[in-house]
Amino acid sequence: MNKLLTLALVPLLLVGCDRSRDVDNTERNVRDRDMKTLTPGDQKEDATDRTITQNIRKAIMADSALSANADNVKIITINGRVTLRGVVNSDAEKASIQDKAQAAVSGAGNVDNQLEVKKMNK
Repeated sequence: MNKLLTLALVPLLLVGCDRSRDVDNTERNVRDRDMKTLTPGDQKEDATDRTITQNIRKAIMADSALSANADNVKIITINGRVTLRGVVNSDAEKASIQDKAQAAVSGAGNVDNQLEVKKMNK
């Protein structure tokens, strides 16, 4: 199933979900308001940085093995240094995205991988 169709169906699937387990992102949201934490709004208008971000996003979107969570990670490039933020479904997704970012900027030293692996309910 293509990703656009999947995303369009998500609201329909959520209708029957148990709402008693609301997600509390309060701590994460407060952290994102801290001026030290990079957000997509920090992305500069530098053509080189934009191109790096675009290339990483294209590589992620082209990988059909990645989840919708992985497709939606935040990619912030400033002066050639990439910061990855967001939640992914597995350690494998986290590593795959980091590899794609490293390939786009020529090296691990230029990638700050802050991706978090989603905790699965047991």
